[in-house]
Amino acid sequence: MSQFHYSFHTRDLDEARRFYGVLLRCPEGRSTGSWVDFDFFGSQISIHVGTPAMTSDTGRVDGIAVPMPHFGAILSWDEFAAVEGRLRKAGIAFIVEPTIRYPGASGEQATMFLRDFGGNALEFKAFRHPEHVFTA
Repeated sequence: MSQFHYSFHTRDLDEARRFYGVLLRCPEGRSTGSWVDFDFFGSQISIHVGTPAMTSDTGRVDGIAVPMPHFGAILSWDEFAAVEGRLRKAGIAFIVEPTIRYPGASGEQATMFLRDFGGNALEFKAFRHPEHVFTA
């Protein structure tokens, strides 16, 4: 199974722990006083103390402005709904509200964009038919 590793910055590790560890329920791995690793839905992210990368909503998906750069995860359909529920309950503002794209098509997907507490842009997706993640 392939996994990815992504590193980025936050101003406050406790804030990152609240967002990724508590809200998203990503298990914490190794850490020091200046960085922390999380199991981000099966892949590793390393969050270092520093200034987060600037993002701007300049990407275009179906005519909707999305933040660039961003990173995220493809979740199961049920996991997407659970994460969306926790984000809504926590009052997280969405850049792009959770929505269903391409309903009824082989590529039908749920998607949402948001920023973590440090300002890093995230996208979460779920495919109704996961076998079609890479099909047109």
